[in-house]
Amino acid sequence: MSEQSLPADALPEYAERVLDVAEEIPPGRVMTYGDVAEWLEEGGPRQVGRVMALYGGAVPWWRVVRADGVLLPGHELQALEQYRTEGTPLKEASRASEGHLPRLDMKQARWEGGDRAEGHT
Repeated sequence: MSEQSLPADALPEYAERVLDVAEEIPPGRVMTYGDVAEWLEEGGPRQVGRVMALYGGAVPWWRVVRADGVLLPGHELQALEQYRTEGTPLKEASRASEGHLPRLDMKQARWEGGDRAEGHT
């Protein structure tokens, strides 16, 4: 069955898998786009980013992030509110940073998959 013949509310299989991983990330933790692709053993950071851009609104999208910890452009304030609510580790912004927005503390916030990571396929 081609994607064109799918019902309007159906997601491509890869998109469903990406969104499933996003839902597994615990509050206060994050995975990078590349981490998700590696977890799935399919696609890459750009493919994961595309899925999140198109379909991510139904899952905790703020938990799938850029590897450098910069907040998602255009959604910085929404994401920052979620990070603070969940207690996600942040690095305070330097005075030189644009908008003085913090970054994610990737060393502390990054989630490797916990116990589930050992048996993922």
